[in-house]
Amino acid sequence: MNLRFPDPAQRAAIEAAARQEGVSLQEYILSAAYARATAVEKRFLDAFKESIARSSDAFTEGASAADPRAQQRDADLEARRGLEQQERGHAA
Repeated sequence: MNLRFPDPAQRAAIEAAARQEGVSLQEYILSAAYARATAVEKRFLDAFKESIARSSDAFTEGASAADPRAQQRDADLEARRGLEQQERGHAA
């Protein structure tokens, strides 16, 4: 791995941090990059889970509003009864 730092102070600070951790400069940088990547991944997954929950709630609300089964069945039965009564009245 070829590590170039345009800022000598930045390189010195990273080398000092690596020494303090007891690892090589390369290992320190790779570990930091991995930690940053996994943090970004975790934030993405958390946001995705929130999005799924919101979508699920919206679909649940929408389904109950769009498909009121019990109410619809009651209304259909009442309409059918009304039509049957009208037919009986006309037949008599």
